[in-house]
Amino acid sequence: MSDAGEPSTVVPNKNKAHRKDKPWDTDDIDHLVYPFLLQSHSRLLSSLSQWKVEPFTPEDNKAGAFSEESSFATLFPKYREKYLREVWSAVTKALEAHGVACTLDLVHGSMAVRTTRKTYDPYIILKARDMIKLLARGVAVAQAAKILNDDVACDIIKIGNTVRNKERYVKRRQRIIGPDGSTLKAIELLTNCYVLVQGSTVSVMGPYKSLKEVRRIVLDCMKNIHPIYRIKELMIRRELAKDPKLATESWDRFLPSFRRRHLTTSEKTSKKNEKTQAKMEARRAAGLEPVKEEEKKKKVYTPFPPAQQPSKIDMQLESGEYFLKASEKAAKEAEKRKQKQAEVTKQRQAERKEAFVAPAEDAAPTVEEKQKQKQKRKRAAVEADGDSKDADADAEEKAEKKRRKKEKREKREKAAVNAESSS
Repeated sequence: MSDAGEPSTVVPNKNKAHRKDKPWDTDDIDHLVYPFLLQSHSRLLSSLSQWKVEPFTPEDNKAGAFSEESSFATLFPKYREKYLREVWSAVTKALEAHGVACTLDLVHGSMAVRTTRKTYDPYIILKARDMIKLLARGVAVAQAAKILNDDVACDIIKIGNTVRNKERYVKRRQRIIGPDGSTLKAIELLTNCYVLVQGSTVSVMGPYKSLKEVRRIVLDCMKNIHPIYRIKELMIRRELAKDPKLATESWDRFLPSFRRRHLTTSEKTSKKNEKTQAKMEARRAAGLEPVKEEEKKKKVYTPFPPAQQPSKIDMQLESGEYFLKASEKAAKEAEKRKQKQAEVTKQRQAERKEAFVAPAEDAAPTVEEKQKQKQKRKRAAVEADGDSKDADADAEEKAEKKRRKKEKREKREKAAVNAESSS
């Protein structure tokens, strides 16, 4: 405890031992901070856009020459050899300005860059690596030399393994370029990038933010999403950025939302199964299709798993086949094979005999059947006319005539029989 007359000593916190007083740490900090936080978003963005990155000069490298040498190499295709041989002097001149050495190996088909004693920028070797990569991918030397600037970056998008079908791959790659290169030109204008479609890669040069947009457009195009959708969205964003009133608002209400129309195979199958199930339920509700007994019985939930099925060895042990000798097993298998062959032979013979079985023939109707059919037709005609009573009377008369004829026939036959017996 300190005396009342002496001032008390404040023990500094260990966590704040290295903290220094900031020039804005004053009593009126609230009056300084809050007005700054309440500034509009557009004003803050405008101040950030005015911020400029100063180029790296030899005076910035205080340490002097590098202690270690860094190098990168890349291969190039055979058809680029003639062009690279012609422009290699321009490549050497562009890299010498930054103190980077380069070599062209025509035997192995490779290009290499390395740092020298004159190199002062430690990051320039990565830029030189990107430059030879772009040269290998078909970019012109005048365009590839721009990668050495600090505000330019590059991205090489591989599209060779995105689509399996070759014809489909060629069509989608051509879709990136568009008719007469119109789609590619629109992408370049909206993103401020240089885009080159060559072989199985797409080379892009431009700002870091725009490289992501181009990569997204290219990969979506290879996934069968047309670039026009993303181009339209970029055009709307470009127009909205011009209005300072919309700087602090969300742009979702202005941007188009495209619905995916094409379904995957699994989605098509599930949709088809749902339709089939709905039709079956509708038919069962109408009573057109009986409900299966398996569906009638509700499955009772049980937390226990089903019983384990017996293995092949278990079944052999149960039947005693496991303990048989090899010869006995072979004999049993041969017997089973013979039985199966006999069943197949019997079935084939039955199928052959079916070809010799005569088909069922319809017998011609007899005289009595024809008369019955005729009578039926007459009755139907009489009933249709409504003269059912007359038809009954006619039928009775006919029946009486037949009865009389039958009686006369019987009398004649009896008389003939009596005459023969008396003689």
